Amino acid sequence: MIKIHKKKSEITTDALVNTIWVSTFLALILTLPALGVFLGIYFATSSILVGAVIGFGLHFVALAFSDRISRFLTRLLS
Repeated sequence: MIKIHKKKSEITTDALVNTIWVSTFLALILTLPALGVFLGIYFATSSILVGAVIGFGLHFVALAFSDRISRFLTRLLS
């Protein structure tokens, strides 16, 4: 039989607001540079494939460092 533990049901307003801001900034950091590189390459060279591959690669490189970025943002906004 599976036992389900009760999670902490009370969360402070400060923790909730901090979580929302960290998540928002993390999403912006992970998506905007890759999107900018993709659009820049696409408009400069008219090659959607090259822009997509480089933008996709940059997105996953940033995603690899998302844990460190998240910890930094949490410390910064706390």
